[in-house]
Amino acid sequence: MAVDMLLLAIVTLVFSSSSASAELQRFEHPVKGDGSLSLLVVGDWGRRGGYNQSHVATQMGKVGDELNIDFVISTGDNFYEDGLSGLDDKAFEESFSNVYVAPSLQKQWYIVLGNHDYRGDVLAQLSPVLRQTDSRWLCMRSFIVNTAIVQFFFVDTTPFVMEYWTDPEDNHYDWRGVAPRETYVANLLKDLDTALKESTAAWKFVVGHHTMRSVSEHGDTVELLENLLPILKAGGVDLYINGHDHCLEHIGSRDSPIQYLTSGGGSKAWRGVYTPNADKLHFFYDGQGFMSMELTERDVKVAFYDAFGTNLYEWSVTKEVNASM
Repeated sequence: MAVDMLLLAIVTLVFSSSSASAELQRFEHPVKGDGSLSLLVVGDWGRRGGYNQSHVATQMGKVGDELNIDFVISTGDNFYEDGLSGLDDKAFEESFSNVYVAPSLQKQWYIVLGNHDYRGDVLAQLSPVLRQTDSRWLCMRSFIVNTAIVQFFFVDTTPFVMEYWTDPEDNHYDWRGVAPRETYVANLLKDLDTALKESTAAWKFVVGHHTMRSVSEHGDTVELLENLLPILKAGGVDLYINGHDHCLEHIGSRDSPIQYLTSGGGSKAWRGVYTPNADKLHFFYDGQGFMSMELTERDVKVAFYDAFGTNLYEWSVTKEVNASM
């Protein structure tokens, strides 16, 4: 995709009215010559290399090289503790550009916002100006990435959570372009529902920051279960991928085909919390790390790695595919 077209798309989304329902912005990403796709997923990372962020980044570089990855997904909380202070905040380089330096990681990054990002200057992270500093950066509220075998639906989950709108700790949240909450969430859900039902992709993955199902500190996010999950079920979503809890998880749903994958171990972790929920826990690691994905039209393979590059867990699924995008 040409850089100028990409910048134009970002500008259009950032400065359009959030209260007006509009089709989610779409981007195209090519697959490999053999029709496959590989990528890494990391979340909750932006600590200037601290709390093992640099160790995780090093191992991401090694796995990224082995898999010849096509891109990287960030599940949010990109800069701690309070997002970016503005376009000239050195945290962008110190937590992103200067940390993820491996050659294999010099690919497109598709990025969503987390709750800590909303505690800073959100428009700075969304601004195309940051791409002049690092061309890998593509951060938006909600958008779609189309490939020949899978569609990724990126969802801005922070505005769903009522706690942030009435924060008892009086934290500041940057609601520019979001408030009023009810209108923003309703429009987003409508647009996502339409896009999912119209999709003919072999695989449909939804990416958000907040947990849908989790056995760690934050647990299940009630607002997502009530408002977002029904749309995912109706839209035939295969995977929900998130961060927020600083751990690695795979949880299988007992009432739908949806699998829940948490990759929020990009830096600070080890919360020491384990609270099972009603769904089936396949894997849980209360520590730093990241996730890889390898995809074909028929197969998906997921692997979780720790900060030392140890392969902790693998899972794969195959399905018959008759439709194409």
